[in-house]
Amino acid sequence: MATLEAPVRPRTIAHQGPFINEAFFDFRHEENARKMRAAIERVRGQLGREYDLIIGGKRVKTADKIRSLNPSRPSEIVGTHQKAGKEHVEPAINAALKAFESWKYTSIEERTGLLFRVGDLLRQRKMDFMAWLVFEVSKNWGEADADISETIDFCEFYAREALRLAKAEAPVQLPGEHDSLKYIPLGVGAVIPPWNFPCAIMAGMTMASIVSGNTVILKPSSDSPTIAAKFVELLEEAGIPEGVVNFCPGSGAAFGDAIVSHPKTRYIAFTGSREVGLHINKSAATQAPGQLWIKRTILEMGGKDAIIVDADSDIDSAVEGVAQAAFGFQGQKCSACSRAIVDERVYDKFLDMLKARVEKITVGDPAENTNMGAVINEGSMKTILGYIEQGKKDGRVITGGERATEAGEGYYIRPTVIADIPPKSKLEQEEIFGPVLAVIKSRGFDQALEIANDTEFGLTGAVYTKSQDKIDRAIRDFHVGNLYINRKCTGAMVGAHPFGGFNMSGTDSKSGGPDYLYLFTQAKSIGEKI
Repeated sequence: MATLEAPVRPRTIAHQGPFINEAFFDFRHEENARKMRAAIERVRGQLGREYDLIIGGKRVKTADKIRSLNPSRPSEIVGTHQKAGKEHVEPAINAALKAFESWKYTSIEERTGLLFRVGDLLRQRKMDFMAWLVFEVSKNWGEADADISETIDFCEFYAREALRLAKAEAPVQLPGEHDSLKYIPLGVGAVIPPWNFPCAIMAGMTMASIVSGNTVILKPSSDSPTIAAKFVELLEEAGIPEGVVNFCPGSGAAFGDAIVSHPKTRYIAFTGSREVGLHINKSAATQAPGQLWIKRTILEMGGKDAIIVDADSDIDSAVEGVAQAAFGFQGQKCSACSRAIVDERVYDKFLDMLKARVEKITVGDPAENTNMGAVINEGSMKTILGYIEQGKKDGRVITGGERATEAGEGYYIRPTVIADIPPKSKLEQEEIFGPVLAVIKSRGFDQALEIANDTEFGLTGAVYTKSQDKIDRAIRDFHVGNLYINRKCTGAMVGAHPFGGFNMSGTDSKSGGPDYLYLFTQAKSIGEKI
């Protein structure tokens, strides 16, 4: 959907109406483009500001700092942040524990009302929040719009889901009893979001936590703490009580590990790499002295996602879907298409068409709304370029394969397509998290499915085919948490595509779906004799 302006709906807590996904802006309309440019200039004037830790509502400064840089212009500081260390663990835990004692008894109307107010405020300031994403993580306007729209969707959807859970009933009433079922909060949660959807995933895990009655220690990525700080400011404006969300940017090794392993931490909601997710899972599984519960882990990890292009597919649609899924936000999505598995009968034609399509992608400063901005940081850029060098040995570069130095000082890499990559090779198996697509030739649909499933991941996948039989087989046998037919494998929409994967892609949390809030609650069954 596209509108000239994001709608501001009148709000009442008593009646919210059905959930509707937030509309995207259409930047082909000059008025929208003008407003977005104005938002970028407003935010540009706020770059470099310093942000404090927030623990129990108190502002805290530290000697060590985190400096968030603009990937498109690394000389430009987006925000300077205090760096939480081990000395802040106990204050943060204690503040969250103290707040939990009252927040867990707060009415469902008050908790959901908070989310609805946050959604309203975000909708009113949508372009400013989008502009922060342009500067802090190098998203173009459309990608930034999708991120903030999803954040608004999470506000709306999780509030409604919390209201639904509050009305849960026991499926059977025994004679002579009143039997009921209540979903109560867990306790203090560690929320550890990634930098690639630094508003939507950060806010989604946080809001699912607090609307369920939990309190949170929020440790955003050191690559994207500023958008998290702006969101916490919004929570405060909406009236969140002190200590319900404690804002603590810090290192994973010092602050993050200590929070995860603390005996009073009840659960960990994490989105990020396989390696860190497994480390968190292992740490959480170890009972610490004084720990009274089995910690819950809600883990969304990596992907090595494939799009299968069958011989009888609409090649034009397949090429477009692969290009968008592989290179949207520089390929820095866990759902990104990093493998195209193409039937040998259309392989050469597909490559020719894909090359032409990818070479139309513009690379440069996303403030100018180019197709692709910079990758997140210098370390990531070097890792991606290392994969490209490996790909040159294992296959042949169709297009790209190097830095886009003409785009400026940022961490720009050309969109890269490498063909003839063999199954089980490094490029075909490992998550790259950058604008690199491996193309693999298949002898038919059976082998394509076999190759697609032959990784340790199982997040997203797509199939382009006109055959209903092959569609049915993909639905049955393509082992991914999110499967798409005749469309790209990115762009999950809240409510329509509950998101989460199998195997090493995580615990299949299904964010944005009807099961998600169960992960942040525990069911209490009551049987009362009457």
